[in-house]
Amino acid sequence: MRYNDLWRELAAIYGENEAKAVCRTVLDDLFGMSLTDIVCGGVESLSSADTQVLSCAMTRLKKGEPVQYVTGKAPFAGRIFGVAPGVLIPRPETEQLCDIVAGLTAALPHPAILDIGTGSGCIACTLALDDESREVSAWDISDKALGIARDNAERLGARVNFVKQDALNAPHDTDRWDAIVSNPPYICGRERSGMHSNVLDHEPHLALFVPDDDPLLFYRAIAGYGCHALRPGGWLCFEINALYANEMETMLGDMGYRDIKTIKDIYGKNRNTICRK
Repeated sequence: MRYNDLWRELAAIYGENEAKAVCRTVLDDLFGMSLTDIVCGGVESLSSADTQVLSCAMTRLKKGEPVQYVTGKAPFAGRIFGVAPGVLIPRPETEQLCDIVAGLTAALPHPAILDIGTGSGCIACTLALDDESREVSAWDISDKALGIARDNAERLGARVNFVKQDALNAPHDTDRWDAIVSNPPYICGRERSGMHSNVLDHEPHLALFVPDDDPLLFYRAIAGYGCHALRPGGWLCFEINALYANEMETMLGDMGYRDIKTIKDIYGKNRNTICRK
């Protein structure tokens, strides 16, 4: 088994350049193999046991399974988070949401922050680790996601209070949070045709999709919770579906929020919406 054989097996799925990058990721994450090691014949020098591990990994990749699930690792905000099927893979663009929350709460001595729909815990752990004065809690309805999030927090040393909670049936808290942050499900079913099969076939639909007739389902519920759960002046921070940015702003205004703003990402796409109680 050679490196060139490996990436060629994946080229039909990913294209040549991405196939090479995927193979390098697998070889690095599973065997600690650098590019120099690869060039010097590291793949051919693997033990029979490691060759079997690599063969299993390649079988999963050829079925379109995301490389992050195959290696069990995903980078986010300078750290490595554990991931597995059943939890959404952290995206680099979501790092901007952490930066936004950090900036909005920077002047507070011990801000209480809630991450709704935490998944792998990447947002909650990042906020807790970047400033230990923050009091961070996180909700998810999935036991699998909460287990992975707790494992990530323990491994990284993040102090986060994880709670099993349905965002659509939130408790009636009052003046509890300085900021609520969420990257909730926001993709409508009709958008599936434009999505890559490795996302559709492998990532959890519970964390991705909302009904076609109610694309703001989770945003409305979370904003409704924030109306009483946020402290006066507290912030609501969302990652959004760019298709519904205008509807988001209108909904939040109708609910009484102020200082509503939609923020573009580095690619010029509407990515996050913030507002204040």
